[in-house]
Amino acid sequence: MSSAPQNRTTRTPRTGQLDAKPVPATQHIGFMLLPDFALMSYASAIEPLRAANLLAGQPIYKVLNYSAAGGNVLSSSGTMVPTTPLSQAPTSLHTLFICAGGHPSQWQAPGMLGNLRKLARWGVRMGGISSGAYVLAAAGLLGQRQFTIHWEHAPALIEAFPDLEPQRARFVIDGDRITCGGGVAPLDMMHAMIAENLGADFATRVSDWYLHTQVGQSGGPQRASLAERYNVHHAGLLRVLEKMETTIEDPKTRDEMARFARLSTRQLDRLFDQHLGKSFLETYRQVRLEHARKLLTQSALTISEIAFATGFSNSSHFSRSYKDAYGVKPSEARGL
Repeated sequence: MSSAPQNRTTRTPRTGQLDAKPVPATQHIGFMLLPDFALMSYASAIEPLRAANLLAGQPIYKVLNYSAAGGNVLSSSGTMVPTTPLSQAPTSLHTLFICAGGHPSQWQAPGMLGNLRKLARWGVRMGGISSGAYVLAAAGLLGQRQFTIHWEHAPALIEAFPDLEPQRARFVIDGDRITCGGGVAPLDMMHAMIAENLGADFATRVSDWYLHTQVGQSGGPQRASLAERYNVHHAGLLRVLEKMETTIEDPKTRDEMARFARLSTRQLDRLFDQHLGKSFLETYRQVRLEHARKLLTQSALTISEIAFATGFSNSSHFSRSYKDAYGVKPSEARGL
């Protein structure tokens, strides 16, 4: 594809001011849509590209939608998006984002991972949105790379690929890999991408178009802080809660946690009762069972493996605890 003349000037609809910078060649940006992909994440990624074209008065970006076999793909909210088979992606593709929703481990479309590896060999920049990084990991495209994934899907990825460690970030750009946690974070990621291509001033104009005045940084948090999630502001208790979330497979005893927080066991018990209305053991069990619920729906681990990964001594104990908490057995939850 030929690029636009280097001395061409363009007039923007918003300001009417002439922009004498050279217009770059059109970038083909692909989106590989997997069933149940998050529509908000997808829209947050493609809309800034549309706005960039509008403000530049030129086709700076061309959006192409793909799926494993082509045809309409159903989003999480029931919207159908028409797609082309991934095998037909052109060599002109600049970037391909994998847009996945809640169950990336369950997609085993024939030839899909091989096609992703082929595109990477061609030099296509590979990206993941929401849980798309899981698919990139399954294709072997995240080795020795920094990346991120939506916080809800991180446990399944870590269990399936123990050599990989996602960053706790809104988005991560590592050379020809670009990943994002999803939700509204693609607005931040696309701001960075557009700034890369067209400069920071132009990227700000695109963000202003969507009233996106507080552009998040790459390393910004994906979710509210522990203090906000638990409505707790006691430093010692927050240290224990954070430790609970990072020691799910190997739960620490009440005495160990008290020493870690520099509290007596009596003080620890009182803090849980006063601030959370639950005991230490009840809270710890809830944290572990919430983790187990994610693994049941998002990973291919067996129930016994999930029991071990969440610190239960055996699958029977895990099953009883899960049913007490959620009213269904783990095997029944997996079928929901």
